[in-house]
Amino acid sequence: MTTDARMPLSRERVLRAAVGLADEHGLRALTMRRLAEELGAEAMSLYYHVAKKEDVLDGIVDVVAGEINEAVGRVEASPDWKTAVRERILAARQVFLRHRWAPGLFETRSSTSTEVLRYYDALVGLMRNGGFSYDLVHHALHALGSRALGFSQELFDPSAGESADVPVDLVWQLPNLVGMLSEIAHDDPHSTLGWCDDQAEFEFGLDVILDGLDRLRTQ
Repeated sequence: MTTDARMPLSRERVLRAAVGLADEHGLRALTMRRLAEELGAEAMSLYYHVAKKEDVLDGIVDVVAGEINEAVGRVEASPDWKTAVRERILAARQVFLRHRWAPGLFETRSSTSTEVLRYYDALVGLMRNGGFSYDLVHHALHALGSRALGFSQELFDPSAGESADVPVDLVWQLPNLVGMLSEIAHDDPHSTLGWCDDQAEFEFGLDVILDGLDRLRTQ
């Protein structure tokens, strides 16, 4: 138990404990029973504050997105739209690096977090102030995809049991792919959110997209 059992339960306390549990043990360890143990409470008492586990998952998305909004709110404003958007996104990424389980959860939610909507609303505002039409902003958000929030979606997920290596019996048929993979190195685990989502790769993709959008903006 890592929290004070004498403190009264509240929705905020339950969700904060859930985030802490996921940070320490991973999202798969987050169960209602484990969460109750962490809080020093009976499992049934949690249901006064969260309807079910899905409610907990939606709630911790809001918690993490709220941290993102706090983080980007501390970023010094820049008159250049591209610098402002880039720094905002990289600040959001730092929050995900504290909660490495969160990108996978954000991808699976069917309901939209209010805090996430606030994040995107401010992002749209930055681009509008930079001279983008709403139509181009819409295209830009599609091009950025999950990068707008601070992480890249993976093509492969070896952690889920699916190997990203080329099968031995296909190596001779795929010389270009094998050649590329032999030169890839992701050696900074502290900046990595996935198999290929390290800081260098993330910033490379982000800058390519932002540079392209800047050219479209001035046309």
